[in-house]
Amino acid sequence: MLAPSDVQLELEHIQSGALHERPSPYVGRYLLLRIDDRAAGRELVRRLHAVVDASRHPNEARDAWATVAFTYNGLKRLGVPQVSLDSFVPEFRQGMAARAAEIGDVGASAPANWEAPLGTADVHVAISVISPSSDRLEAVAARARRAHEQLPGVEVIWRQDCYQLPTGRTSFGFKDGIGQPAIEGSGIPSSNPHEPPIKVGEFLLGYPDETGELPPMPTPEVLGRNATYLVFRKLHTNVAAYRRYLRANAADRAQEELLGAKMVGRWQSGAPLSVVGDEDDPALGADPERNNAFLYGDDLKGFKCPAGAHARRANPRDALDGDGNVNVRLHRMIRRGTSYGPMLPDGVLEDDGVDRGIIFVFAGAHLKRQFEFVKTQWLDDGVFIGAPEERDPLVGRSDEPRMFTIPQRPIRRRLQGLMPFVTTRGGEYCFAPGLPALRWLAELDT
Repeated sequence: MLAPSDVQLELEHIQSGALHERPSPYVGRYLLLRIDDRAAGRELVRRLHAVVDASRHPNEARDAWATVAFTYNGLKRLGVPQVSLDSFVPEFRQGMAARAAEIGDVGASAPANWEAPLGTADVHVAISVISPSSDRLEAVAARARRAHEQLPGVEVIWRQDCYQLPTGRTSFGFKDGIGQPAIEGSGIPSSNPHEPPIKVGEFLLGYPDETGELPPMPTPEVLGRNATYLVFRKLHTNVAAYRRYLRANAADRAQEELLGAKMVGRWQSGAPLSVVGDEDDPALGADPERNNAFLYGDDLKGFKCPAGAHARRANPRDALDGDGNVNVRLHRMIRRGTSYGPMLPDGVLEDDGVDRGIIFVFAGAHLKRQFEFVKTQWLDDGVFIGAPEERDPLVGRSDEPRMFTIPQRPIRRRLQGLMPFVTTRGGEYCFAPGLPALRWLAELDT
């Protein structure tokens, strides 16, 4: 049994969206804003502080989770002193678009093809509101809207509505949101008894991380402490192409479902292959106390769950314990996936031209060794699993066809010609400060 943590989180200073699970099901909205006038921008932050603080003190019905974050250009536009701007990590200062080639956003996913204004210098403020119902979402969204209305120097330049179905499934049909790390000191128990809680410094600035050190933090301390970096990505899913690929490489519907499970690492129900193998168990998939309670150490060759499956690549768990150069705990992130656009009806194999996909938000204290490492080393490469020519079968970089190997006896199966089923439509690196930092930003007098 794990000893109680002596870490004391300053919960009254942390934006609630950084740590807490979202309701299920939910509806949500993302807004991006441009600041044209510094004074108006600071007034916006002052008003948003009240909205974010209110979401930290919910009533029993919990109205909503509101989060506000800033790009590097947004902090510049607010007049953050240059010495503070220079203290941010290079990845944040450069921004996602500038690092696109390095993180595998190439070809159709390159910034030249991104949805405007994503990836441009016009994006300064990001606001997200998540709520259990449309009525309650609109009530909180109205408060957020009043924060930027009648401020002539602030403009809403992008909006994306999103949702989670009661089933928790995304456009590909798989239950999502399983496998979040437990955070030491948060009071939220781990869903995997095999994984001790991760040090809070992996997710929030100002606390020791898994190395025992404090993660690099911008100055002054009031700006950096209790903050986190957010990786925001809009990903279009080509569901029809994915279904056609399964149909072309499977003998019947049952084999299609199994092939899809092998590519993802779970059945659509959420049941992990490592536990149930080739037979689905919907009751297991629906049970949050069991559907994440597993390891890969007893399946190193991948006969139950292929080493190249999406879920196993994103979090190899104990499969890399024999490699002294890799500490999986250094690469864990909080991951929030949200669907947008209508679901493609069951059985439809032709694209209907409607934009649908997933808004992914990753939260962590280390952009480079969390999101960028996982994206480039585990999703876009196969060296760590002994298959350098393979990439993630769902979200691997999209500049060329790829392979996917399914270990089986007596002869492995190797799928060829996987084309991208996911295309990046845009993204941003953002900084979500603590509540004292929001006050500091609002009161800047530069």
